[in-house]
Amino acid sequence: MYVMELTYTAPMEAVEAEMDAHLAWLDGYYAAGIFLASGRKVQRDGGVILAGGVSRAAIEKIKSEDPFTVAGVCAYRITEFRATKTSSDLATVRESPVL
Repeated sequence: MYVMELTYTAPMEAVEAEMDAHLAWLDGYYAAGIFLASGRKVQRDGGVILAGGVSRAAIEKIKSEDPFTVAGVCAYRITEFRATKTSSDLATVRESPVL
């Protein structure tokens, strides 16, 4: 599973100009079953996406397609982790620990 943390690197007006395209991009990956949760950071200096079920290379490709990335209005920090405990709602993305 991945935590995709976005930090805005441009003024909010530039971010807002790309928001509709970014939301449509999110919707596509929710429909594909890759994105599990997303939202704005409380200080509204970026956002967070939880994603799963794909490789690191796929996540990098997905990130590169984000209209925010294409427009150069955000930077990503991607953290991979093993979701060994989840709520029942996320059981399909639960992973076995590596021993």
